[in-house]
Amino acid sequence: MLKTTLSSLLVLGLTIQTVPAAENQDPCNLNIGTSSDWMNCFNQQFKKQQALIKELQEKNRLLDERITGFHSLQEITTDDGRYFRDRLRNGSKGPEMIWIPAGSFQMGDIQGGGDKDEKPVQQVKLERFAMGRYEVSFAEYDRFAQATSRNKPNDEGKGRENRPVINVSWEEATAYTVWLSQETEQKYRLPTEAEWEYAARGGTETKYWWGNEIGFNQANCWNRSCGDSFDFTATVGSFLPNQFSLYDTVGNVWEWTCSAYNKKYQGDETKCAQTATSFTLRGGSWDNSGWRARAASRIRTGAYGGNKSTGFRIVKLP
Repeated sequence: MLKTTLSSLLVLGLTIQTVPAAENQDPCNLNIGTSSDWMNCFNQQFKKQQALIKELQEKNRLLDERITGFHSLQEITTDDGRYFRDRLRNGSKGPEMIWIPAGSFQMGDIQGGGDKDEKPVQQVKLERFAMGRYEVSFAEYDRFAQATSRNKPNDEGKGRENRPVINVSWEEATAYTVWLSQETEQKYRLPTEAEWEYAARGGTETKYWWGNEIGFNQANCWNRSCGDSFDFTATVGSFLPNQFSLYDTVGNVWEWTCSAYNKKYQGDETKCAQTATSFTLRGGSWDNSGWRARAASRIRTGAYGGNKSTGFRIVKLP
């Protein structure tokens, strides 16, 4: 028989919170009392368990939907040709990409209340480009590290495979794109700040692609702020994608861009820099508040920096 109280149940980001009986409420004792008392107590406990089972079934249904929709870096076949994976020299496939349509958008602190370096708000026009649907995973980066005799980054004891790679510097992320370009004979690189924000917004002008509030369990960031169930990085694609079918543009890990950082927008945000005092990261991470995960939020780090909150995603030019 199920216990009458549970502290919590964690299943792929789904949590059931339960509350124990009040201290001043006597629990039913099925071993004493009249048969009528026993039956009333039994019915009471049975109803509670039935309600809990119903809640568990609903969570399982949501879990099934999440697993069904979770592609886990597998090839997707579509009629419109937006999704693709280029082949490497050994015949294996690279990261899953999607074409982002050309367009223009308002870049920066549109809603107000952001940092000073998110200004001035400006209109930016971009040509078509492709972007990784997911943050680059450990499995993808480790293949590069092994092929180029580099040290594999530390996973902090949390696991590798389809978790986003962490502890990578701008230099290491850039080196990955150079290697991928050579392997596929295509043009890969890190995104510019403008490309990143345009793709992350998905055609919206709100703080997050779903609205102006971080909400509950919609992204992986500091769980007191976002209400998610992850204490560290989440497997890529654990939450719903945005309007451009990109995953994890809100939280999980900070993502390197190829743009040099400036205290205010003055043009560098729309291009790549070969060298700079510091480069810009976007998207927030698992250990930041939801406020830091806004589409307009930005931080800076030197080219050889990088920590357990830092990863990246890639773009490809036509």
